[in-house]
Amino acid sequence: MSNDSAPYNILMIYPRFNAESFWNYPEACELVGARYPAAPLGLITVAALLPADWAIRLVDRNTEELRDEDIAWADLVMTGGMITQQPDTLDLIRRAHGMGKPVVVGGPDPTSSPHVYDSADFKVLGEAEGVMGEFVEAWTGGRRSGVFTAPKFQIDVTTTPVPRFDLLRRENYLYVGLQFSRGCPFTCEFCDIIELYGRVPRAKTTAQVLAELEALYALGYRGHVDFVDDNLIGNKKRVKAFLAELRAWQESHGFPFEFSTEASINLAEDAELLALLKQANFFLIFIGIESPDPDTLIATKKRQNTRRDMVDSVHKIYSYGMAVTAGFIVGFDSEKSSVADAMADFIEAAAIPVCMVGLLYALPNTQLTRRLEREGRLHPGHDIMSTGDQCSGGLNFDTLRPLRDVLGDYRRILLRIYDPAAYADRINRLVAMLDRSGRPPDLPEGDNRRKAASVETVRKTFGDVPELRDVFWPTFLNCAKVNPAALRYVVMLMAMYLHLGPYSRYVIGTIDRRLEELDREAQAERRLRYKSSLLTRV
Repeated sequence: MSNDSAPYNILMIYPRFNAESFWNYPEACELVGARYPAAPLGLITVAALLPADWAIRLVDRNTEELRDEDIAWADLVMTGGMITQQPDTLDLIRRAHGMGKPVVVGGPDPTSSPHVYDSADFKVLGEAEGVMGEFVEAWTGGRRSGVFTAPKFQIDVTTTPVPRFDLLRRENYLYVGLQFSRGCPFTCEFCDIIELYGRVPRAKTTAQVLAELEALYALGYRGHVDFVDDNLIGNKKRVKAFLAELRAWQESHGFPFEFSTEASINLAEDAELLALLKQANFFLIFIGIESPDPDTLIATKKRQNTRRDMVDSVHKIYSYGMAVTAGFIVGFDSEKSSVADAMADFIEAAAIPVCMVGLLYALPNTQLTRRLEREGRLHPGHDIMSTGDQCSGGLNFDTLRPLRDVLGDYRRILLRIYDPAAYADRINRLVAMLDRSGRPPDLPEGDNRRKAASVETVRKTFGDVPELRDVFWPTFLNCAKVNPAALRYVVMLMAMYLHLGPYSRYVIGTIDRRLEELDREAQAERRLRYKSSLLTRV
């Protein structure tokens, strides 16, 4: 039943990500009193597109419980997200329907695999700005089901409103996100971004993004802000103009925010762009490296990574005071038998502590998936996610290399890079290269990360784990001595190991079980062939 003052009560639910995931790192969250890394930017952007007189509640299943009272309050439930949120999204639809509430789903996974969500009353597919008005008109006109599809790659993001940051319990998150642009100019075969948002990056105006930062600032938020762009530098001319204004805004507000983002490796060859990112107070860049093998990069259409020395490129980014996290993939068709040592050697040489090494997953609606389907190699139910993520649930297709070899290589990489001594050594070498000069001397008041670099925090975090304390305590002391300006980042990287170490062992356990299953299947097949040969002789 609606409030007297609002035509409709809208319950927005951000589905739970699978608990066993690389991206959770709860220990790093606990270090600063947060409950989950990232806030749900997509839902609060959709909220801003709804009529201003509608009453809206947001429940993030990753940080809080969804109560029956919340569902009972609602006239309409809105939910959806990524493929790793799929199981919980489907559960939410069932739960809402059990209480007689209609459900709208949207987001990347419903857009890529709408058939999976046929149980929902409404599907809003594609970029919400292009279709939300049509949905609102239909709902207020009395329709209670339907599919609304936005035109692809045509949405003018300069019309996107400021997200409803006020709906967030900001203290629950390590960081809050915002977006500068959508789309990426590259053609990586395995990527769904170019299928969802196109190859021509569409950017907001500088005034728009600064208005979003002003909104966060006015709400009292201080700290880490992530630009969620899939490639912030997809349009270098536009982003350079924006970064110059962002630097001035930061200076005029006393540098209330530190920024992170995702960018392609060609960032390293543009000194002007690196300097602008440094001056605007970016501290972390995620880069999709995928593989150190040029043949694999060419085969998967990631040629941009073959045109430069990637180790030197990572080190160049370090020299501007920005740390790098990176993504790697095992399972490409073109891989050689030496992929395990080559990838681990690259990670060590580049000194990248946090590496997302996953098994290739054929995402719905990508060039890769379409090719595998043509070749008859795609597994049934390839777009259904049950548990885990691409680390424990990848390879949803028949590999060209023997599956046992691919899994064995993956296991070897994880063992090497998430050995605690190897992880600490990469941090130590990062400390020697990370030039934090020319940065604000301290984090602003109100930034929860201020407490993260203290000796007491390190003792509390590692004191009860002797095998880690003995490895990471010297790392902390080394940073305090040679690069104290990097100390809070080093402490966070160390804290992330409390998740990454156990998680890597969990994934290795799942790989071991898959290997055992393959061995049992091979043994059963040998027995069958042996029996068949006996019958033939008879």
